[in-house]
Amino acid sequence: MVQTARVSAVVWTAAGSLLAWLWLLLGQGFFWRTDVRLPRRRDPDVWPPVCVVVPARDEAAVLPAALPSLLGQDYPGRAEVFLVDDGSTDGTGELARGLARRHGGLPLTVASPGEPPAGWTGKLWAVRHGMALARARDPEYLLLTDADIAHAPDSLRALVSAAGSGGFDVVSQMARLRVESAWERLVVPAFVYFFAQLYPFRWIGRRGTRTAAAAGGCVLLRADAAARARIPDAIRHAVIDDVALARAVKGTGGRVWLGLAERVDSVRPYPRLHDLWRMVSRSAYAQLRHNPVVLAGTVAGLALVYLVPPAALAVGVAAGSTAAAVAGGLTWLIMAGTYVPMLRHYGQPWWLAPLLPFTAFLYLLMTVDSAVQHYRGRGAAWKGRTYARPEALPDEG
Repeated sequence: MVQTARVSAVVWTAAGSLLAWLWLLLGQGFFWRTDVRLPRRRDPDVWPPVCVVVPARDEAAVLPAALPSLLGQDYPGRAEVFLVDDGSTDGTGELARGLARRHGGLPLTVASPGEPPAGWTGKLWAVRHGMALARARDPEYLLLTDADIAHAPDSLRALVSAAGSGGFDVVSQMARLRVESAWERLVVPAFVYFFAQLYPFRWIGRRGTRTAAAAGGCVLLRADAAARARIPDAIRHAVIDDVALARAVKGTGGRVWLGLAERVDSVRPYPRLHDLWRMVSRSAYAQLRHNPVVLAGTVAGLALVYLVPPAALAVGVAAGSTAAAVAGGLTWLIMAGTYVPMLRHYGQPWWLAPLLPFTAFLYLLMTVDSAVQHYRGRGAAWKGRTYARPEALPDEG
């Protein structure tokens, strides 16, 4: 009798997971599709001036593969690059100057803002300094891009053309992350898949929706929209600064577009699980607004959506319950099917799709670890800096 009740509970839980997946499949903006790319665009008659702002902290290892791609942009209008050295100890600034002398191309200015004051993340303090320098050039657009992002030669002109044609204040592309090591193949495509599930790209670009997000590695921002939204001052303490930027712009009436990139690539390696773990856990709890109730709901949701299907299939087979086995197996099949397009986008084999529950379990552990580090007082530690908890920041005067 007890065993029958337990199997019945598994069947009902599996049915709940199946319903959740039917909703995700059809009602979450078709997040699993990978066809949201730069919209149709028309070249402007006069190309507007653009300033590229690159915050960089200890990036000497990746800069040679990324900075020349920015300096070599084939842009018909006026453009220049501002690299802001955020207190590097590895010679990032001098290396950038040497790369500019060697490769030529767009003019490069290297500057340093000094240590960020309380209430600012290092990256946004560097962005603020770069935007202040750029403002003297009176640009119409700002391209905010990371020091580990390599752009195809036509990247800037494609972004500007898309922004102008579509009337967007923000055009952002999710750079293609590196997938070479075994752990990168297992974790990285899922990272983008989960992000798209949280922020369906189709909803972001649609008028009248509240969903807003950007990908910090590649954000083209209209200068007047930045001023209207008080970027970056209004988001100065944000750890997840790209999403905060998009929300600020959309909150002031701006239009935001986000999609997958085809020729914008991250060159930063994450060869070990430890590297990927740090990348996710440093900001996961911030994504949940440091709310323990939301954390508990997230853990329960991840378990229901990703862990229940294979567990129900296993229990159903072991206990001879056709209902549990069918519900679990069908749900797992739907889950895997939605993951295949992202694997294809990253050039990975389809047989990695059934491993998504294992990857989701890793993300669950990373999220819990992010909360543990937060309550230990470590905040979001990154590159030698530990940021205070939001409640510890000084109030605005």
